[in-house]
Amino acid sequence: MSKKSIRIAIDCMGGDVGLAVTIPAAIQFAKEHPDTQCLLVGDTAAIQQQLTESASPSDDWYEILHASEVVTMDDSVEVALRRKKNSSMRVAAQAVKDGLADACISAGNTGAWMAISRYVLKTLDGIDRPAIATSIPNQKGGATTMLDLGANVDCSAAHLLQFAIMGTALTSTLDGRERPTVGLLNIGEEVIKGNEVVKQAAELLRNSGLNFYGNVEGDDICKGTVDVVVCDGFVGNVVLKSLEGLAKMVASMLREEFTRNALSMTAGVIAKPVLNRLSYRVDNRRYNGAALLGLRGIVIKSHGSADAYAFSYALQRARFAVKNGLLEGTTEAIARLRLNHTEVSATEPLTAEGEQSEAAQ
Repeated sequence: MSKKSIRIAIDCMGGDVGLAVTIPAAIQFAKEHPDTQCLLVGDTAAIQQQLTESASPSDDWYEILHASEVVTMDDSVEVALRRKKNSSMRVAAQAVKDGLADACISAGNTGAWMAISRYVLKTLDGIDRPAIATSIPNQKGGATTMLDLGANVDCSAAHLLQFAIMGTALTSTLDGRERPTVGLLNIGEEVIKGNEVVKQAAELLRNSGLNFYGNVEGDDICKGTVDVVVCDGFVGNVVLKSLEGLAKMVASMLREEFTRNALSMTAGVIAKPVLNRLSYRVDNRRYNGAALLGLRGIVIKSHGSADAYAFSYALQRARFAVKNGLLEGTTEAIARLRLNHTEVSATEPLTAEGEQSEAAQ
């Protein structure tokens, strides 16, 4: 691959910290990946000052795209879309739209980032709503892809089918799995369990041509029972935040117990190599960077509270998605599965619009 063959637009102003995180992360990322050009989006003067403070080694790895406005974490979607048309988010997404960048990334306001990306880039044919997908470490030593994680609170059965298609494409492209297994998150494994939407989604998935495992429960996510877990955004976001909270609680408890007294501290010193390996395996920062799937471009969302270490992993995820053809793989997967779905059942809709029109009849 030729030098600077990948270009990533970075919203440098977004997130809880902003420039103090995004610029150091971009510098470290550029050192490790000389084939990638970073388009630093935001206030030019502020970016240049942070580059100086962070001791940027050269200026050949980046280009600055000026943006005069910033979408804050408290801004509504309406403000982000209609009032801040020259925000760093908007300029980063537009860079992908205009072909200046192969991917864009932000740690800013999730709702605004989703809305702006969807407005600028539009959705792929056959996809009604984009979905947020990320990887959750499992006990098999790998990771489980889960979606949606908050973009769509209310979903139809057809939406859940679309999420499964996009999740399959993501896992196939980035993890190299030929036929990823798909599980539908439910309150039990039995076919009769769940509300009507979940039951209808399960029926669509069984006839979709996907490698559908069946219903899975919450503990299956960390067990690694399936490669892809599908749910609506309300459930997905609650699960994700619960797992993050659990991880922090366990880490805090371990620190407390190993510093309780002299004997515990001695035991901690002996166990330190094991604890370090465990910490590395469950460190959610290594899995930072959720993909906004279903858009006509590669869009990555970093956790708002990410530090430079975590943000660099999100940048790596964006680069890997470009290098491995995530957009092309998703488009092909959707087209292939739509064709298969049509052949299996001409009466069952793949899109929510089709489902609604059928109900109206």
